[in-house]
Amino acid sequence: MKLTRLSGIAALGAVAALTLAGCAANEETAPATSAPSEGTSSEAPAAGGATGTIGATGASSQAAAQAALVATFQSQNSGVTVNYESTGSGAGRDNFLAGASDFIGSDRAYHVDELSAGFKGCASDSIVEVPTYISPVAVAFNLPGVDTLNMDAATIAGIFAGEITQWNDEAIASQNEGVELPDSAITPVNRSDASGTTETFVSYLSATAGDVWTYEVGDEWPIDGTERAQGTQGIAQVLGSSEGTIGYLDASQIPADAGQVAVGVDGEYVPYSAEAASKLIENSPLEEGREAQDLVFAVDPASASDGAYPIALVSYLISCTEYEDTTKAQLVKDYFTFVASAEGQEISAAEAGSAPISDSLREQVNAAIDAIVTE
Repeated sequence: MKLTRLSGIAALGAVAALTLAGCAANEETAPATSAPSEGTSSEAPAAGGATGTIGATGASSQAAAQAALVATFQSQNSGVTVNYESTGSGAGRDNFLAGASDFIGSDRAYHVDELSAGFKGCASDSIVEVPTYISPVAVAFNLPGVDTLNMDAATIAGIFAGEITQWNDEAIASQNEGVELPDSAITPVNRSDASGTTETFVSYLSATAGDVWTYEVGDEWPIDGTERAQGTQGIAQVLGSSEGTIGYLDASQIPADAGQVAVGVDGEYVPYSAEAASKLIENSPLEEGREAQDLVFAVDPASASDGAYPIALVSYLISCTEYEDTTKAQLVKDYFTFVASAEGQEISAAEAGSAPISDSLREQVNAAIDAIVTE
């Protein structure tokens, strides 16, 4: 089925400095009070009766947003502790399967064929997957004196496949008249860990430059012998310190001095922005064959047009539908409701430059969150 269209959204806020989201405001682990869920309301939950601590691992792309979200949620619920450790999406999904995380953030949902494996921390086989973080995946580079470059999909694919190796290659120069490009080597940098950001990026390459990018799509980088870095933070660190590098990462964590690629779409070049990323998602259908509380987009980068940015990350919060501990279930439900609320989405947008979900999508997300059993 089709999702209701997301509202047009302006890109909000400057790109935030990298913040590790481990524990946040409440450093003591003594449990206190959390909020009851507000159902399908767009408002954040108010302080109420549940108490305890919940722990999560997962997407490093969400790190900046999660740090701010956790801090605000804990300030509003003074005794609750939410620990979010930025491990990468792949590690987060493994942890959730093993029952080692109460919930996770992931830059891709579980594939349908993965759902039958069972989740050791859940009291049933059903899980909740809700999109709460929509953000462009930027292609950024370190080239002193150059702030932006135009590149079509074939050029980006050629660079990351190792076929375009010099910055002044004709494939780049022909799309950037007047830009002084050095006769120096390009060093593409990719993620070393399993990552939904990698899967988003290689899905784009495969869908838009299949003649050049002939590798299998997955959450692990498919080419040996490349320069690698751990997590979004690792990519950002390499780009910030090493001249001649180019990499892909969540736009919220681009180093301040890095240059940015405007990506070719239908004969024009589209720079990343939250608004442009949301345009790619707004007409994407939900995947078929999933339960009602499992809201997963089927995004096609090749469908980008009319100013849509074609490399858009849809990052999910994932939880059990049923927990053995209903107090833990209430805390997870409260936190998910807060993240999806208008307040939570504004915090994420301001801190990380993500695209807030629309009111109509929020209704669907909150209906899915309401499937978490708390009694």
